Amino acid sequence: MSHPRTHRAAMHWAESLLLLLFLLLIPFSHAWSFDYPSPIANLPSLWTNNNATIPYSATYPDGSKIRAILVRPNPAWYSPFFACGFICTTPCNAFLFAIFSLSIGDPSNPAFNTSSTPRIMWTANRSRLVKDNASLQFTKDGNLILRDFDGSLVWSTNTSDSHVVGMNLDETGNMVLFDIMGKTVWESFEHPTDTLLIGQSLRQGKRLTSDSLATNWTKGQFYLTVLGKGLYAFIESDPPQLYYQRRFNITGAIVHQKINISSDGAKNNTTYISFLKGSLSAFVSFNNTDIKLFDISLPWPSSAQFMSLENDGHLRVHRWDGIMWKPQADVLHVDLDDCAYPTVCGEYGICSEGQCSCPTQNFGDEDQFFHQLDNRQPDMGCSLAIPLSCDLIQYQQLLPLPNVTYFNLGKNWITDEYSCKDACLKACSCKAVFFEYHSVSNGSCYLMPKVLSLMNYKPEVDGYNLSAYIKVQRLPPPPRRKKLNPTAYHVGAPIIVAVICIIILIIRKIVKKKMEDEDPFKGLAGMPTRFSYKQLREATDNFSKKLGQGGFGPVYEGKLGNVKIAVKCLRDFGHGEEEFMAEVITIGSIHHINLVRLIGYCSDKFHRLLVYEHMSNGSLDKWIFRKNPSGSLSWATRYRIILDIAKGLAYLHEECRQKIAHLDIKPGNILLDDKFNAKISDFGLAKLIDRDESHVMTKIRGTRGYLAPEWLSSTITEKADIYSFGVVVLEIVSGRKNLDNNQPEASSNLINLLQEKIKVGQVLDILDNQSEDIQLHGEEMIEVIKLAVWCLQRECSKRPAMSQVVKVLEGAIDTETSAGYDTTGKDDIFDASSPLSPSPVSAR
Repeated sequence: MSHPRTHRAAMHWAESLLLLLFLLLIPFSHAWSFDYPSPIANLPSLWTNNNATIPYSATYPDGSKIRAILVRPNPAWYSPFFACGFICTTPCNAFLFAIFSLSIGDPSNPAFNTSSTPRIMWTANRSRLVKDNASLQFTKDGNLILRDFDGSLVWSTNTSDSHVVGMNLDETGNMVLFDIMGKTVWESFEHPTDTLLIGQSLRQGKRLTSDSLATNWTKGQFYLTVLGKGLYAFIESDPPQLYYQRRFNITGAIVHQKINISSDGAKNNTTYISFLKGSLSAFVSFNNTDIKLFDISLPWPSSAQFMSLENDGHLRVHRWDGIMWKPQADVLHVDLDDCAYPTVCGEYGICSEGQCSCPTQNFGDEDQFFHQLDNRQPDMGCSLAIPLSCDLIQYQQLLPLPNVTYFNLGKNWITDEYSCKDACLKACSCKAVFFEYHSVSNGSCYLMPKVLSLMNYKPEVDGYNLSAYIKVQRLPPPPRRKKLNPTAYHVGAPIIVAVICIIILIIRKIVKKKMEDEDPFKGLAGMPTRFSYKQLREATDNFSKKLGQGGFGPVYEGKLGNVKIAVKCLRDFGHGEEEFMAEVITIGSIHHINLVRLIGYCSDKFHRLLVYEHMSNGSLDKWIFRKNPSGSLSWATRYRIILDIAKGLAYLHEECRQKIAHLDIKPGNILLDDKFNAKISDFGLAKLIDRDESHVMTKIRGTRGYLAPEWLSSTITEKADIYSFGVVVLEIVSGRKNLDNNQPEASSNLINLLQEKIKVGQVLDILDNQSEDIQLHGEEMIEVIKLAVWCLQRECSKRPAMSQVVKVLEGAIDTETSAGYDTTGKDDIFDASSPLSPSPVSAR
């Protein structure tokens, strides 16, 4: 029997070759009798996202729009079509380039049927949506490129020079780029998003990632992946938490469809997911009367279907009922009941037989530690009546929850129950604790840093015995009153009771107000740990070891347990308040390998401190501006540092919910760990930019020598960081500062010096230390300098996006060649005829 992938490739080859021959014989505009776009495109082609250039468009009752570029008609008019093109949801100010299903009217009216909303099967750019007048270009060298309206690169197949001759949207919904022999060069099936179609594989290491909401196409928090030992589903957290696993000896899973003809002539359709290796031949099986998922049977009347990982963590199979797609089965349901999903009842919610409630303890109203976020929607979750505070850790207690467990208990260690609970009470980061009994004296202890949905269980049925405790906060007790003699009590009891009640109320209000006033981040989700000043004073040995001096105060080395930390103290308290707020809010809830991690903060009446991970090799400026050549960094290390900075900025600009402009990129704010991996730090001047904002207005901020020209107008985008990055790259390559008064007057400005050296073809003369690296890596240095010059364009629109910079450094794309390089605003231009003409940067 032939392999399904081989069969599919053969079908692609045959169909693509026939289509090519057919299109060579007749004009492109007459290739199809119905008024649809062709399912195939030749190169070069260009489509612009507007109704004028893409006439095959439709608007749906819910406000969503499509602009179809390729359409694959279905022989059965009542079955869905596949199309690719631009699609948006109301208010339709941002678009995806996607593959989606469509329905049409009857054969006499082949227009798109707007009564059935299109369903997205695959998308290229859900991390970065595009606007009207964005473009999709099928270039003459065989690359498919998506650019936004401003020309910035959003996505590419990276198939340049792969002998691609055409693009085909096939009958399974797979978009294929093929060569002259019909061989597949690139296909959307190999890059799944949240959906698997019939014939599509989920291969080892690949993921299905859910959308964040049903109406929001950005990446969600659930993902399904095939690893070496089976199928696994996770919810994103730090670290990711596993909520489903099915172990097999496999390398991937694939959805198939077969049609068997019985003796009476009836067709029996069977669709199944099978694994490419291993003993299990069918994981999910459908036929014309039922669906069998191990021992589950449900009606299944249709063979048109897909499988989708959805925003609640369920993996559902959908079928076409002739009008619309309808969910039919939950693939994971054989192993997971409704309560086993991480967000089924929201944070702190307890799920019992599909119903949600909050943790309670029947000691009276004063002990109601939780309340529902929305009484009408219990599945929204619960919140603590009094938020946990590390400064009041001595007034925290563990609330027992009988017969409650968690979807993933994670790592554990063996101890007794008392020590397990005590460890949680002493750890500020611990929000809940679970203890599984092995014997009378010991068991497994699990400390939970975050609490998602909980669930009830029955020990006698499930076969294990687990104690669960949730950490709750109490307020400090009121002052103790003195004991009165009986006579005084009888005389003044009513007055004393009234006074005590008033005092208690006043104390509670004062404590509550003190907590709110002293913690400006109270109530904000995802904030790092709050420390007391006493904790950090002890961690730094009374601030005895100074690491350096920041813009708003010194930085000290410390230790929390066995973990080294760096504590930044804001001495100029009033002036540094805005920077403190910006730093915590900006990076408190984001994590990336090339951003310095903010562990926590201290905020009280007199102190503002920030706690970071310790970076053993300090800041970059100490390494690249050294006078002693023997201590300088190798070219390989400097190249890796440049790439690390670019990846960190690309994450801030393009992958966060809001764009983050750092606005103070310089070597002093780039820190190096023990392996010289670079991480961006110091977000005190950062600005958040909404995705629908093109710029922000702000006062001048940053460091002289790294400020982009547009600061003169105070109209700033994330492109200001790209200019600063270009300056830093030149400094890393040259080993000298951009503005250096110790240099001769003609050489004090590095950018001006570079411009002069380019004119005479002596680019590498800008290097301070003429070392062996020039002989060994001179060409690579020149290529990186070209990239820096591209980033230093006076007009910010001509600078690349940081994702482009990363791809250039990784060798995936070339440096921009379409324009000259104007870094000064004067008449001096780095044009393509100069010795520094752009070309690809070597990958490392």
